[in-house]
Parts: sequence; structure tokens; C-alpha cells
Amino acid sequence: MAYVISDDCISCGSCEPECPVSAISAGDSKYVIDEEACISCGSCAAVCPVGAPAEA
Repeated sequence: MAYVISDDCISCGSCEPECPVSAISAGDSKYVIDEEACISCGSCAAVCPVGAPAEA
């Protein structure tokens, strides 16, 4: 199951470089994950300071 980023995102950008498949990008008000590209590895969740990424 793919990860999604909640509204708790503070747009710090720490998750984007950690994604091994480049599924994370900056959105309008928070970072977003391309659910089709996400491989559910959890790398983004491991580095997020506010726990915004979670499995959908």
C-alpha cells in the first residue's frame, strides 16, 4: 500500500531526497507522493520530523 503525506507536513523537504523511486515532489501547500510510483519502503516516514507520511 502506498504512502500518503498528511496535512501535518511542514514542507521541510527532508523526505524528497530519501525516496528511491523519486515519487515525492513539492505540492502547493505540502509535499505529495505519487501513489502509483510509491514502493511503500518507508524511507520518507523514517526521516520526517513530524510523521506526515503514512501508509494509505
